[in-house]
Amino acid sequence: MISRDKAPTAQETFMQMAQAAGLRGRLLVTVGILILIRLGIYLPIPGINRDLFHQAIQGNSAIFGLLDIFSGRGLSTLGVFALGILPYINASIIIQLLTTAIPALENLQKNEGEAGRRKISQITRYVSLGWAIIQSTAFSTFFLQQFAKEPGPIFVAETAIALTAGSMFVMWASELITERGIGNGASLLIFVNIVASLPKSLGDTIDLVQVGGREIVGRVIVLVLVFLATIVGIVFVQEGTRRIPIISARRQVGRRVLAEQRSYLPLRLNQGGVMPIIFAAAILSLPLLLANFTKNPDLIRIVNTYLSPGGSAPWAYSLIYLVSIVFFSYFYSSLILNPVDVAQNLKKMGSSIPGVRPGKTTSEYIERVTNRLTFLGAIFLGLVAIIPTAVESSLGVPTFKGLGATSLLILVGVAIDTAKQVQTYVISQRYEGMVKQ
Repeated sequence: MISRDKAPTAQETFMQMAQAAGLRGRLLVTVGILILIRLGIYLPIPGINRDLFHQAIQGNSAIFGLLDIFSGRGLSTLGVFALGILPYINASIIIQLLTTAIPALENLQKNEGEAGRRKISQITRYVSLGWAIIQSTAFSTFFLQQFAKEPGPIFVAETAIALTAGSMFVMWASELITERGIGNGASLLIFVNIVASLPKSLGDTIDLVQVGGREIVGRVIVLVLVFLATIVGIVFVQEGTRRIPIISARRQVGRRVLAEQRSYLPLRLNQGGVMPIIFAAAILSLPLLLANFTKNPDLIRIVNTYLSPGGSAPWAYSLIYLVSIVFFSYFYSSLILNPVDVAQNLKKMGSSIPGVRPGKTTSEYIERVTNRLTFLGAIFLGLVAIIPTAVESSLGVPTFKGLGATSLLILVGVAIDTAKQVQTYVISQRYEGMVKQ
């Protein structure tokens, strides 16, 4: 009989995490860098009248809500890490969109292997630097300068340099987590920034319940139940897979004849994981920021109406958000899974899908199944992202504004991905121990 190792339980995972030196070191690196980034949020940008700044953003909280959460309240505290990981995320979106349009970048990604991926990463860093310079200069010139104690070119230059340097440090730290820590660095930074905003939201909710009485208590309970149902839906989408059966042909190796083997090809319901949500949220946050830079009241009013989760036309925001999630879900699916390559690999291994001819027919079948799965997963993700926000607005509980379904999707998605990576390290440690014995 062939024994099959089961996935380690939570208790076994924690025990092996404590015993495995390599995994323990990665966890310490991850925690240490995350703490360092959180401390950098509170390093103040000099030369700004903070009282005037806080008075100004209180009336325009919709513009800063999601951006402020993604930066870990760095925007509202005006720290040197105010831009956070956002320039790197925007640069990643730009590069991945250009990869499908520029053959040279596509060749680097598909045919150059690890060397090509390193080149694309280097290009992404340069684009992140350029984008950080643009964002910090625009932010300093069109917004922060009105709160400056000594406005002028020197203030703009100093503030832009500080913000750009902070953003580049955060980008370097996120890559260090990815290489030497646990999980995806950029996703973990956003995860920690969202978690850091929870105490304030919970405190505001408790204050609202104490003031509002029984009616508010009932509304908050309904909202919490909706959030719990949302978490269940997120886990369902993140873990959902379609198993396509695969048959390996009978082969002869020397004098031995290997019998026909059956396995399956797992296709995830949501191939892109949490990244389509992050990218869609980042794209929708840009018009809010750019409109505020222009200081055009008509443009700000239009953007707040149609592109703000708390605007007067929530249906428009929900529709655009849903379309963005669907687009990035398909986009990421095309990057992660290439049906032609899968079909060729199956043919090389002498494997096939029952009832489907090898080659082009197999690739078309896999593409058809992938498109259906991606559509279902994207629509479900979009609904999960929209419904709690709509319930929150209809119940009149504003204390979680900015910390709605988008943040829940990111929190649950990153937690699942990181937990899986930890389990992978634990299983690899177990096999290493068995080999040494």
